[in-house]
Amino acid sequence: MIGVGILVAVLAVVGLAPWWVRGDVAPGRAAALARAADGRVASVGRRPVDPEVGLALVAAACRSGASVVRALDAVGAAFGGSDGAAARSAAARLALGSGWDDAWAADVPGRDGRERGALTRVLCDALRPTWEHGAPPEPALRAATDQLRRDRAERSATAAGRLGVRLVLPLGLCYLPAFVLVGLVPVLVSYGVGLLAAG
Repeated sequence: MIGVGILVAVLAVVGLAPWWVRGDVAPGRAAALARAADGRVASVGRRPVDPEVGLALVAAACRSGASVVRALDAVGAAFGGSDGAAARSAAARLALGSGWDDAWAADVPGRDGRERGALTRVLCDALRPTWEHGAPPEPALRAATDQLRRDRAERSATAAGRLGVRLVLPLGLCYLPAFVLVGLVPVLVSYGVGLLAAG
């Protein structure tokens, strides 16, 4: 009976040991994860924004009742970086009464050495009918999102096709010697042994 009690106590200590060790490690790991998350958040402004995400956020802002100018300003402020600055700059110019082309003119490739980002280009093209003709923004943004997805799928299919072509030679160089060694050599050896035995 005492042996069973000691066994249960030992098993309990062994079972709780990882929790005691983890208790000492957890604060350090939590601090490391927090530092990594801060670094990722700080670096988001330097990376280009996925145009599909930008279109979705502008569509959500417009659905909530924001005007095109307010939606561009809010999304630009949220994203930061060159795309965010371009969206906010265009929103400020539109609010001051500039035409659509003039509002986005500072971001035309080649002017002042600046390249228009993918998000800036897509937003400019997708929201033009809304600004110039009063069309609702959501269908245009949805169509732009669908076009982006089709373009990505086409690029992926093209890259997969190229990869298949590039893999033919290395795979052939691997499989051909294996086929010769495993398939042909044993047949030729057995055929040769049969000829020698018959001769």
